[in-house]
Amino acid sequence: MRFSMAAPAGTLNCEDFSMFQEVLKAMRNIDDRIIHALNTTVPTASFSGKVNATQTCKELYESLLEAHLSREKAIKACITETSAVVGQLREARAKEFDNMSLIKQLRKEQTKLKFMQSELNVEEVVNDRSWKVFNERCRIYFTPPKRS
Repeated sequence: MRFSMAAPAGTLNCEDFSMFQEVLKAMRNIDDRIIHALNTTVPTASFSGKVNATQTCKELYESLLEAHLSREKAIKACITETSAVVGQLREARAKEFDNMSLIKQLRKEQTKLKFMQSELNVEEVVNDRSWKVFNERCRIYFTPPKRS
């Protein structure tokens, strides 16, 4: 059984924050459903002979790791892209300090950048929760390699 991360990496729309959030939500599908996935694929002790729990936990581990890394990479790419836009707008504003539409655009981009940066914190919480649940259920079947 292969676990799906639900959305391909690189599809994050950095310009439209609501779309950015929608894609992240889809990419977090594996984390949102981890308890269900574990309940339906990893046997309890009394049923351990019927399923290869070691292989199932290994596959889930690999899928979680892949999903977490791809989301972090996508979020950081959007932060980098939006930071560059903020930098350009700051330079333009320095030349035209009384241009109100430029000031509004800069504020909008700065706000979007702050929201994107806060998604890294959300990501940390989501990932920690998933690893906690994974470890509680899979620790007797599979020991993941040390993560740095």
